[in-house]
Amino acid sequence: MPPKTEYAITITAREQAELLETERDARPLGPREVAGRTLATLVSAGTEVAGAYQGESFPRVPGYAAVFEVETVGSYVEGVRVGDHALCMGPHRSYQRVSEEQALRVPEGLTSRNAVFARIMSVSMSTLTTTTARPPAKVLVMGLGLVGHLAAQIFAACGYEVTACDPAASRREIALQAGIQRALPAPPLDDPAFAGQVALVVDCSGHEQAALDGCRAVRKRGEVVLIGTPWQRRTDLSAHELLHLVFHRYVVLRSGWEWELPLQEAEFRPNSIFGNMAAALRWLAEGRVRVDGLAVVLSPRAAQQAYQDLLRQRSERLTAIFDWMDLR
Repeated sequence: MPPKTEYAITITAREQAELLETERDARPLGPREVAGRTLATLVSAGTEVAGAYQGESFPRVPGYAAVFEVETVGSYVEGVRVGDHALCMGPHRSYQRVSEEQALRVPEGLTSRNAVFARIMSVSMSTLTTTTARPPAKVLVMGLGLVGHLAAQIFAACGYEVTACDPAASRREIALQAGIQRALPAPPLDDPAFAGQVALVVDCSGHEQAALDGCRAVRKRGEVVLIGTPWQRRTDLSAHELLHLVFHRYVVLRSGWEWELPLQEAEFRPNSIFGNMAAALRWLAEGRVRVDGLAVVLSPRAAQQAYQDLLRQRSERLTAIFDWMDLR
């Protein structure tokens, strides 16, 4: 019997996304694998738009946040059952197949459209896990795209005093509606109660000015963590300005590389990417982090529209979700 035809959103050329037919993996399911039909996938606006959609090598199947309905399980699988909904780091395709340890059961009552946000939450949760700052310390989040917005909610939910900044009024409004209490166009560096008092700066913008302002805001020996990708040069700032602040304020300026953590926990390394994703699913189910209204929901057939709207900043939402039920 020929392999079943599936579909995948494919970047076929620069700024060109199409929904193309593809064949399902015909190999027998491994004893510790699970597989099933995709329910929803989430666009990571920075990585996918700037990295894949505007990339140089094609074709590419982007995406790494998917929820699927488990249809088959391997003979040794114990933690996932047929009929469960599971989160994985899967691409924008109609069928997912992963090892059991890379499939997290979605809690009862949490929709697939909300559960996919757990993957993006885990980006800043790596910083939450590794920072020396402890609640109720002041935290400054720079940039309120999807990663920054979720970071602000996460740190606030954990008891930190959060100030979030973004020059876009629309993003600040989304943040305020989600319960982030302080959303400003820029950090209040002229306020002595703020400047030099921040324990942790989480830069999700990738903008040179944000990193510099973060070093001005942070207290001595505070941390400035660079999560946002600097896709392009935005200013004519000199590195001397940054180095001067780092040296004289004893700033810990470091990468926000999420993969600093292992995928799975191990002896003497209890923190992990999938552990954070599991926690994110619980927090979403409990309502600690609110994601309703953060994404526009589209059919996978509208992939080109979704990427263009995000690229041209035409969307009123922070990202897009593809509803794969539309193909059934």
